[in-house]
Amino acid sequence: MKNGKWIGWILAAAMLLTGCKNFWVTSSSSCTTNCTTISSGVFYVLNSNAGQVEITGYSIVNGTMTALAGSPYALASGPYSIAVAPNNNFLYVSTQAGIYLYTIGTGGVLTLSSTVPVFRDFAAYTMKVDATNSWLVEASGLGYLYAIPISPTTGATTGTAQQVTLPGISPHQLVISSDNANVIVALGSTGTAVIPFTAANADPLPASVNAPIAVKTAGTSAISVALDPINRLLYIGEASGTSGSNNGVLRAVSYGSISGNPTEVAGSPFTTGGLSPASILPVASGAYVYVANATVANSSTGNVSGFSLTASGTTYTLTPLGSTASAGVTPASLAEDSTGTVVLLVNSGGSPDLNVYTFDSAVSGKLDSALTSSTGNDPVGALAIAAAP
Repeated sequence: MKNGKWIGWILAAAMLLTGCKNFWVTSSSSCTTNCTTISSGVFYVLNSNAGQVEITGYSIVNGTMTALAGSPYALASGPYSIAVAPNNNFLYVSTQAGIYLYTIGTGGVLTLSSTVPVFRDFAAYTMKVDATNSWLVEASGLGYLYAIPISPTTGATTGTAQQVTLPGISPHQLVISSDNANVIVALGSTGTAVIPFTAANADPLPASVNAPIAVKTAGTSAISVALDPINRLLYIGEASGTSGSNNGVLRAVSYGSISGNPTEVAGSPFTTGGLSPASILPVASGAYVYVANATVANSSTGNVSGFSLTASGTTYTLTPLGSTASAGVTPASLAEDSTGTVVLLVNSGGSPDLNVYTFDSAVSGKLDSALTSSTGNDPVGALAIAAAP
């Protein structure tokens, strides 16, 4: 689930394709692999362009994109980020007017809880719901990390938001560890902040934040962050400071070392095959991690690179898969659907808005293009995607 704050910077750096894009493309006409059998869980896309400021909801049924009842769901103003609660009962979307709550009904159908925002941060660039479904945690462009108490049953706020000052005011992305012990925030050139989190406390945040993990190379920027599903590794995507050179990197840091002296696995950082690793997806099995590169040198489109992860005791090895999957213009956000069948990617520059990949049956970890689709009448500016857990 990717935030949209950095998209303007990426768009300025990317070489955008010219010409008109297609209107709605049905998946059946653009499906290339397993077209009659591919199906998925529910997922949601944030469209951000004027006239289509909305959430669109889908599932894939026998190779066909199927819109949820009521989709698209209009938003009050331009969106930044989207988060689905782990219990799959509610969804939050942050906008320039604040954060709104939607309840999730049968088949993933959304219902707006109130026209009044549940929290009035106008710069909630990235957010997640913790594992207890009791806290909505968001990083603000105002320079704060907020923990907002919510009801696990209704999703509504239940008290006063807690806050701690971040060491930088450019949050790009955050993740909460599956053990619910840490919130990790990518803060651009400031680096990556590791913030202890205790859900059982009335204030789950510390009084202050320690110095962040510094970027690996001066002039680079931490723009994406992800965690291995069983907390073996912290992944950090750092964008290149040099245009025209594909030296964006993926760092792999031992999770057990993040609060002390961060220790990277052998070979880290790994080049990703692009300038700007905008989104990182460790799949649920933990065997692979994928990186969406928003910009690639000498190309008008991005790509998705991958790595396999193997373990020998507590020693972990990342190995590049040796192939990349094609993407659209300015890839922005990756997700894995709830069935583990497909990997989803939205491209904020379109061409297409949505890529859907399946896992190759012969080459381990390789992504095959299954279908492509628009998520509205182009251009839509699809900046984030969230899959139901």
